[in-house]
Amino acid sequence: MLIKTMLMALLSLAGADSGYAPVNGLKMYYEIHGSGEPLVLIHGGGSTIQTTFGAVLPAFAKGRKVIAMELQGHGHTGDINRPLSFEQDADDVAALLKYLKIEKADIFGFSNGGNTAMQLAIRHPQLVRKLIIGSAFYKQSGIHPQVLASFPHATADNMPPVLKNAYLQAAPDPSQLSVLVSKLMKRLLEFKDWNPADIRAIKAPALIMAGNNDVAKLEDTIELLRLFPHAQLMIFPGGHGTYIGEVTGAVKGSKLPELAVQVMEEFLAGQ
Repeated sequence: MLIKTMLMALLSLAGADSGYAPVNGLKMYYEIHGSGEPLVLIHGGGSTIQTTFGAVLPAFAKGRKVIAMELQGHGHTGDINRPLSFEQDADDVAALLKYLKIEKADIFGFSNGGNTAMQLAIRHPQLVRKLIIGSAFYKQSGIHPQVLASFPHATADNMPPVLKNAYLQAAPDPSQLSVLVSKLMKRLLEFKDWNPADIRAIKAPALIMAGNNDVAKLEDTIELLRLFPHAQLMIFPGGHGTYIGEVTGAVKGSKLPELAVQVMEEFLAGQ
């Protein structure tokens, strides 16, 4: 069923403008859907545009210019000889927006992409109009202990099959999947807590979203909310990504992705 859902999402996203941008040593893959005010989508770790956002991207594209990319080593974007970091990912997204001549945009990052979105607002505040952060964290202790304990045991072999298949179908060199998983886990296991002052300095209005049974602890998500000077919070029922229909957390027949889009659109349209 998940494979079928992903294939339907791929069909619904067909016809997008796509290409590769020279970005800090990468050939970064990107897609542009729709027209209007720009909304940038930043996918989760080990994911692609479609596996993270396939259930919600078409709704956004009805009234917005949606810009989505695949980060270093993900999907259609090949890896290069450097470690993964949220700071570098943010710099890569900023460089892509410069390449596309986007001076300012709304940003929605999910999971690892939420961490990247926060770093984008910290490092390149002039690019960010409004910020949506889904299922992210700012300190390692904010991750549920059982989730953190699973990181050293993560391999390409036990990767969720729908994510593994999406990578193998898109990657320019599918043999690099083990390298990607190793880099992702290294980034998480060696994560250094961010300075709360850096988050307090973010001036862009923010919407923090999570599931009530997410990867990050609910109390940490509330702490993150309170660090932002201008922020709102939305907690949805369910787990990691259920509220946007991310393929590993999607629930058949759920109306949560539709609701989540409505919440996000209202936030983006507000003063």
